[in-house]
Amino acid sequence: MTKSAALVFACLLPACGGSVAPNGGSGSQPSQVHSSESRNTSPTVSAADAAQLAADNFAFGVDLYGQLRALNSGNFIFSQTSISLALAMLYGGAANDTATQMAAALHFTLPPERLHPAFNALDLALMAQPTDAGANDFRLRIANSMWVQDGFSFLPSYLDLLAVNYGAGLFVENFAGAWEAARTDINQWVSTQTEQMIPELFPQGSITPDTRLVLANAVYFHGQWLLAFNPQSPNGTFHAPAADVSVPMMSSTDTNATLWAGTGFNAAALGYAGGTTSMVLVVPDAGTFAAFEQGLTAQSLASILSATQAATGYVTMPRFKFATPSSLNEVLKTLGMTDAFDASRADFSGMDGARDLSVGNVIHKAVIDVNESGTTAAAATGVTVGITAIAVPPPKVLVVDRPFLFFIRHDPTGAILFQGRVTDPSP
Repeated sequence: MTKSAALVFACLLPACGGSVAPNGGSGSQPSQVHSSESRNTSPTVSAADAAQLAADNFAFGVDLYGQLRALNSGNFIFSQTSISLALAMLYGGAANDTATQMAAALHFTLPPERLHPAFNALDLALMAQPTDAGANDFRLRIANSMWVQDGFSFLPSYLDLLAVNYGAGLFVENFAGAWEAARTDINQWVSTQTEQMIPELFPQGSITPDTRLVLANAVYFHGQWLLAFNPQSPNGTFHAPAADVSVPMMSSTDTNATLWAGTGFNAAALGYAGGTTSMVLVVPDAGTFAAFEQGLTAQSLASILSATQAATGYVTMPRFKFATPSSLNEVLKTLGMTDAFDASRADFSGMDGARDLSVGNVIHKAVIDVNESGTTAAAATGVTVGITAIAVPPPKVLVVDRPFLFFIRHDPTGAILFQGRVTDPSP
């Protein structure tokens, strides 16, 4: 079975001005223009800056988890990597207090002249194909684009920033005259980049005559387990919060994981083909899941995920598949990104030299499917903007039969591609 995963982030920014040839909103392949600059495929980034960005992104992911766990009573999933990459492109056009608030909310501690190259290096590192895995077994691809209204005037510095650090191509649309056809074009791009995993990112009504810019980031992940679980898993018991449920429980006759434990939890890492990416499971002790989640911090989670005392062993775990829609407006405001949503205070003058843009809605969607041969996951985020531990001996077998957290991690960079929780894996 083909395994794939995808994440998408998109930003809509309405404004006015300019002179580029439109596609006309026909729904046909839009015309594309480019910055005079090309992408820097060998950015110079110090090890310290790479490590700082990794730590900052990780902290932002923990903050997002803390906010989203309060909004979801059961299973949920989101992608911090997708959100951070696209918001970094948006941040490139922010100025003054808007930029300061965004940096604080998103944990961007590097100055912009070092932040964007660091994101470029991370983006390129994520896309590096493992030498010992074919495309049928592992693939991680990232694409960035921006979609503009005919007549929108950008500062060359902003176009160059996106081209050099994010490789973002520029497509021209007629949002003002044919917004529905433009929406079709963008959804088609998203669908193509994610291999049809996200056929419609923007629902009807999400793109309007006021839309002037869409920034889109798509990541496609295809990964088979290094060691597949046995096929046709028998049902077993999973202790969900409400009641026990009977679900297919995957098991293996080979040692298929690295196992470790600490105070209040057991954990396991299962590798994907190519050896650069893994799924990490964190299983709190029975009856402690809510308290464990509530006490989770960036420091404590980093300690859990970087355990050094581990042993090979077996994992038995449920198949699971679910989707999570999330509105991120209030989440980001709670984290301190307030001015970006306020038409009277937002400052995205780094894009066009004017203060005529503000964020309208931030919507995130994600889905995951884990089975015996691998993992499929997808995420999409849309932003509309209008004018105006103490170690203990590890277990040799980990039976994941109670609520748990999961993280799909790119091991060389530490980037968390997807994360979430499973409280009830039943369909």
